[in-house]
Amino acid sequence: MRVAVETVAKGAAQAAVTGNTAQPGTGSVTRTGTGRVAEAAAGKSAAPAASCRAARPRADALRNRERIVSAARELFVEFGPDVALDDVARRAGVGNATLYRNFPDRAALTHEVVLAVTSRTTLRAEEAVAAESDPFAALSRFVHAAADERIGALCPMISGVFDKDHPDLLAERDRLEETVAGLVSRAQSAGRLRTDIAVGDVLVALSQLTRPLPGIACQGIDRFTHRHLQLFLDGLETPARSELPGSAATLEDLRRS
Repeated sequence: MRVAVETVAKGAAQAAVTGNTAQPGTGSVTRTGTGRVAEAAAGKSAAPAASCRAARPRADALRNRERIVSAARELFVEFGPDVALDDVARRAGVGNATLYRNFPDRAALTHEVVLAVTSRTTLRAEEAVAAESDPFAALSRFVHAAADERIGALCPMISGVFDKDHPDLLAERDRLEETVAGLVSRAQSAGRLRTDIAVGDVLVALSQLTRPLPGIACQGIDRFTHRHLQLFLDGLETPARSELPGSAATLEDLRRS
């Protein structure tokens, strides 16, 4: 009898520690609040480790995707949007399988490049507005920053070699155009920018001056970019020293071209 009592006492003590209670006559165990808390704590401690393990390949995949987009942006600027995708993979330092896993075809890759460049260029325009009180200085700052973002890669958007009416692209394009139009309008209102140009002139000049002709692979051509952009900006300031031929390039003109 004493042995039975001691056994029951030991079982009760273990249940108090583990949070398990035996149900009389059933042989089953019911988990008390203490047991559930212990299990929940164990689950919480295990979850972050499992989450970290799952996040690592995801982070690697994101880095690979960014490298592919960056490499494609550079090659589109240098050689145009028809560059071989094998060359893009090689420049990015990834295998062809990795490239096609992220972008199944050229249209998908072009879409992502234009979306990334457009978004980043808009951000540079917003930063210029915030950093410069002089409207023409803000426009100048943006022009040089847009060159560093390789805005020449946006040529596929203008030439229409892919679906330029995709909702994501339209939204980003509208943001960019609205921001640059604001830069131009403020500089003109302040009497710092000649009035016979429009926002389309700025965007076209940026596109033309920030990329070499496709296929010529000029070595070191980038070192002239900011120099020539500054010449362009000097020509935009008032008072105008010449009469421009033709009419100002509007955003509507770019969309029709």
